[in-house]
Amino acid sequence: METFSAIHKEYDWEGERKRIYAKTEADVLTALAKKRKNLDDFQALISPAEQPYLEAMAQQSALLTKKRFGNTVQIYAPMYLSNICTNQCTYCGFSIQNKIPRKILSEEEVRIEMEYLKAKGYEHILLVTGEANKIAGVDYLEKTIEIARALFANVSIEVQPLETNEYKRLVDAGLYAVMVYQETYNKHEYPKYHLRGKKSDFHYRLEAPDRMGMAGMHKIGLGALFGLEDWRADSFFTALHFKYLQKKYWQTKFSMSFPRLRPHEGDVQPKVEMMDADLVQLICAYRLLDEDLELSISTRESADFRNHIVQMGVTTFSAESRTNPGGYAVAPESLEQFSINDTRTTAEVKETLKTLGKEVVWKDWEHFQRW
Repeated sequence: METFSAIHKEYDWEGERKRIYAKTEADVLTALAKKRKNLDDFQALISPAEQPYLEAMAQQSALLTKKRFGNTVQIYAPMYLSNICTNQCTYCGFSIQNKIPRKILSEEEVRIEMEYLKAKGYEHILLVTGEANKIAGVDYLEKTIEIARALFANVSIEVQPLETNEYKRLVDAGLYAVMVYQETYNKHEYPKYHLRGKKSDFHYRLEAPDRMGMAGMHKIGLGALFGLEDWRADSFFTALHFKYLQKKYWQTKFSMSFPRLRPHEGDVQPKVEMMDADLVQLICAYRLLDEDLELSISTRESADFRNHIVQMGVTTFSAESRTNPGGYAVAPESLEQFSINDTRTTAEVKETLKTLGKEVVWKDWEHFQRW
């Protein structure tokens, strides 16, 4: 069965990068004028030639977002289950070579953390682990999802890539969505960041969303880690991946995340810096490419930036995040995967969104529950 790996091989990274940088003002104006944008238009919209027209694109993006999502913003909380990882990745605090205390939450600790978040009002929880299949594998995930489903309406995970039958097993346990980030779609540079472990297998990770789609996953989340390679080229390949999946698994919903490198244990400096204006440009370009796509921004970004971008296209917000296992109630001082930037409490985020004219939605399916 054909997967995205076959599509990816048809494209040349450097060739597509050059195509993006060769886009002209005329290409940008043509793209902005079209009602339906394709991937060629997307390249124009993320190109340097678009920058003088950022305000016009932001206005289009805001209008499309309001048309499709109204004034609602979904809010969720990430919950880290484990920082044990068998991968050696140059950009991650959980990387196996980092000499840090390792922890995996017990069933009792899982319940304590979840009850803390439930008391805050959350109905959408994202469960996160380091990639250690033997320790935090499908058995552990299945049990944790079952506990979460008794408390929350919507359960998502961000863990190591799994097999199709394993994803199906978790769907049957009540899993709603999986977030998996390729980090970079540049196959030639990928090994420089992923030195050992299962994550060093570029194509196995690339094909994970196909396995999710075949397992009947309700929602699949994609993204690249900005700072590793050219953000414009990585974003094009992420969009290419999204459009392939959308056509093949048409009953599945999709979301896009926009993580930028943040400080962490074993720090590595970004190879390519993505400025705030670049991220605004990219988020708006995705909205113009697809008005139904969920766009998510995390607490990696500052409160000020998040307050502004929520008016232009973002539909999903994390709040009061902790990136360490047990970080809410069990072990607040354990090592974080990365440093967060927006440190506001849930109540503060809620109040700010209300002042911006937004209605906070606890979850994105069945009957909406709102503040």
